[in-house]
Amino acid sequence: MTYIFDGTFQGLLTAVFEWFERKPGKVVLKSTSIFQPEAFVESFTVNTNAEKADRVWAGLQNKLKKDWQRKYYCTYLSEIPEAYNHVFQFTIYIFQNQLGAESNYGNPHVIALAKYAKSVEREKHRMEAFIRFQKTGDGIFYANIDPDFNVLPLISSHFKNRYADQPWVIYDLKRKYGLHYNLTSVEEITISFSNGADKQNLAPVLMDEREALYTTLWKDYFKSANIVARKNTKLHLQHVPKRYWKYLTEKVPI
Repeated sequence: MTYIFDGTFQGLLTAVFEWFERKPGKVVLKSTSIFQPEAFVESFTVNTNAEKADRVWAGLQNKLKKDWQRKYYCTYLSEIPEAYNHVFQFTIYIFQNQLGAESNYGNPHVIALAKYAKSVEREKHRMEAFIRFQKTGDGIFYANIDPDFNVLPLISSHFKNRYADQPWVIYDLKRKYGLHYNLTSVEEITISFSNGADKQNLAPVLMDEREALYTTLWKDYFKSANIVARKNTKLHLQHVPKRYWKYLTEKVPI
């Protein structure tokens, strides 16, 4: 049987609740975005229910330590179709076994969660390191991103703490939502783009008049601080893969 859920975290947890309530046997979990009906496979559409999801999450908090709760959530944020099913199967496995079952790396779902979570955490750290803001005309510091995984929920506190004295927006172009910090709190937002604001770099009409000067000064500083004789391209690419260069002011051509 195939369980179909809406792709949300609550929807996934609701699917677990429904499995234990119905006990249908072997099930594969798929999101509505990739599900294709099969002639000889029965399917069940999970209706997301906040109360059921909360009960499952509360149960997991009693079964898993904080580090594994984070691995669990990070795996969900990977948005990889196979990862959703691994999270689903992992949850059933955890509830059907004694405390500490997540330490059994002989279980394929345990291994899968550890692997996916590691990749998501790596992407999180890279976003925290490589995001560069541009100041807009209305005084907000803005950055576009399009990470491999949905890491916005993981980087929120980092940027709130690091840039607590300035309003900022980090917008995920791939997932079409962002975070806005208003000097008090962080909230999720969506933007209707115009005037080229959805490009990697803001259109000049939207930028603070001094932003171009700051960009030039930074490029000059980076160039002067660079030691050509110690250049190690291979090592540099290991630490800063090319796909992240679009975020770095010093890498973007004028």
